[in-house]
Amino acid sequence: MLFALARALAEAWPEDVSRDALIARTFRTKHADESHRARLRVEVGRLRALLGPLAGVSATKPGFKLVPHGAREVVVLARPVEEPHAMVLAFLADGESWSSSALAIALDASQRTMQRALDSLAEAGKVQSFGRGRARRWMTPPMPGFTTTLLLPAPLPE
Repeated sequence: MLFALARALAEAWPEDVSRDALIARTFRTKHADESHRARLRVEVGRLRALLGPLAGVSATKPGFKLVPHGAREVVVLARPVEEPHAMVLAFLADGESWSSSALAIALDASQRTMQRALDSLAEAGKVQSFGRGRARRWMTPPMPGFTTTLLLPAPLPE
């Protein structure tokens, strides 16, 4: 929760974020009540303690605002791909082909879960398969304009 709260404040910096938006994003709920508002105050207090030497969190009329100490800028470092099956795409990003069972073992998921993930990624055009049955392998489609590793030239002699 603290990471979600810190990220929401950092992405909005230098502006503030309303309490309702923080509650929706941090607690993943659409309807906020007084218990959510109280819990938000507790979590903001915990975040203030963690961010102590780096930044402060100040209350504004509509919500909260991140205030970095000194003249620093706030930068959010996010994962390159943020979607439900980002880990699968990360494994397939090197261009090698994987079986669904190998991906399931590598990602500590069931094979059926991996098959569902690969099917949804295939429908979106983000992965492609070749082969059938046990020989079926998955990979990301080749990017146009990039040569495969087999066609790269050898290093020049010195």
